[in-house]
Amino acid sequence: MKINTFLINLTSEDPDRMKAFYGGTIGLEKNPDMGDDAFHAGGAVIAIDGHSETKGATKEPQRVLIDFFVDDLKAEQSRLEGKGVKFIRTAGKEWWGGIISTFQDPDGNFCQLIEYKLEA
Repeated sequence: MKINTFLINLTSEDPDRMKAFYGGTIGLEKNPDMGDDAFHAGGAVIAIDGHSETKGATKEPQRVLIDFFVDDLKAEQSRLEGKGVKFIRTAGKEWWGGIISTFQDPDGNFCQLIEYKLEA
């Protein structure tokens, strides 16, 4: 399989709230090539949409983890906390060397800031 674009389509009962969170709060840049509801996320795209079967908060927030690899976890976490984002895990160290802080989006999906630096 040759993949041209990787898109994560998040559906919500309240897509406008989710777009405001990912765009305004998280600070993801819009991806106009994919429409008004899409954001750049590293090499992927996050698109926000409604769906007739999506109701309320996620039932299993750990099922899909939305991971944002960042250079400075402490700075990004502080910036997000300043915008009212509450973290449920802070700077947890993983056996493989990564550091992870976890928060939830408005629908309860788990999002993670991950700092990982390869040691030479």
